[in-house]
Amino acid sequence: MFTGIIEEIGTVLAVRKGSRSSALDIEGRLIFGDLKLGDSVAVNGVCLTVRALATPRFTADVMAETLRKSTLGALGPGNRVNLERALPADGRFGGHIVSGHIDGRGTIAQIREEDNAKWFTIRAPKAILRYMVEKGSICVDGISLTIAGLGQDSFDVSIIPHTAKATTLAQKKVGDPVNLENDLIGKYVEKLFPGAASEQAKPERAEEREAAGLTEAFLAKAGF
Repeated sequence: MFTGIIEEIGTVLAVRKGSRSSALDIEGRLIFGDLKLGDSVAVNGVCLTVRALATPRFTADVMAETLRKSTLGALGPGNRVNLERALPADGRFGGHIVSGHIDGRGTIAQIREEDNAKWFTIRAPKAILRYMVEKGSICVDGISLTIAGLGQDSFDVSIIPHTAKATTLAQKKVGDPVNLENDLIGKYVEKLFPGAASEQAKPERAEEREAAGLTEAFLAKAGF
């Protein structure tokens, strides 16, 4: 699990592409204090596993599904990436719950400045927008941000000067793609809510239907 609070900006040193996968060599600095083989690192919001380690660089494999869902397939040597280690049990929870499992990609449609803030309008598929609420959380390229505005086919976020300096978002241009991960809470609520499942997917037995939906009867039976 991650928080969306970026620890540092790393640099892609090499990309080795397979037929449907790739391996990334990434150089960093701050994250190597306690990094070990097998640890998880969020790279632009994508949870990757450290397969090889030679401080100050690590290697991670990227499978085909990750390349389809995220922007990692477009990375090349010299590209800058947001890096965050997995949250330690005794760490501060400064952002929101981030799994590192990307829901899809968005596209920066507009960038504007307002005093010390930089605003981004990001177009996104309806399948991703459906889980967003104003003032809720969204993870953009691994960065925990607040949804400041919500439209039919886009949403707005703004960043303060520290976020602009500590992440790659301020380097983005109109038309650039970004990785998006919705807040997990909305997806779980939809799954548990009685009306979320289709008629075909609903269990036949009454007790199974009750357990499959988050109802008052189910909560009472569970002791709430």
